Formats: sequence, C-alpha cells, structure tokens
Amino acid sequence: QVQLVESGGGLVQIGGTLRLSCAASGSISSIYSYDMSWYRQAPGKQRELVAVIRSSTWTTYADSVKGRFTISRDNAKNSVYLQMNSLKPEDTAVYYCNIKSRAIIGNPDYWGQGTQVTVSS
Repeated sequence: QVQLVESGGGLVQIGGTLRLSCAASGSISSIYSYDMSWYRQAPGKQRELVAVIRSSTWTTYADSVKGRFTISRDNAKNSVYLQMNSLKPEDTAVYYCNIKSRAIIGNPDYWGQGTQVTVSS
C-alpha cells in the first residue's frame, strides 16, 4: 500500500504565499518513475489539475497558476511540493497530491486526503 500525506494548507490573505508538501510512504520503489501532481477542487466544481512534475526539467502547469505556482520534488524524501505565491480568492480549494506510476503495468495512481487552502481578504 502507498500512503500520501499532505500538509501546509491554511488561511492566507490575498497576495499571500503558502507551501504545500506531500510525502509518500509505503510500497514505493523507484519514486523517480512516478509523475507527481497537485490537483485542487473548489466547492461545487470538478477536481482540476494544477501542476505535474516528472523531473526537474519536466513540469507543466494549469494556465490559471502559471507564473505564480512552482512545483518541485525531492526523490530522496519521496516528496512533492507546491509553492504558491500571489494567491487569489479563486485559488481557494482543497488541494490533493497524486502520484502515478509510469513503469508499473496499469499505471496505478494514489491520492492524498487533501489539504484546505483558503484565500480571503
């Protein structure tokens, strides 16, 4: 089994910053063969992809967060991070960590429990 634990969410003012962390544990080998992602889900909306990282030279972002959010990973710690700057009210959501294997047949993926981010004035 694989467990993902997110942390770092909270209440922040407009224009503020937060850094989310997600640590994976359990039956993981070769973490470098996993894509690591952040998704978010706002009330009444579908879950959406925020950012994905495959390596330090391969990342992708939703248009709504480009230039404000930065995804990074530390394979030695089985961890992925999301640095969020210049936060806006529309960034308010539950943020979920996801890892997806590229190497295992069936490409299994795993989710964290989510962490709430609230941006207010």
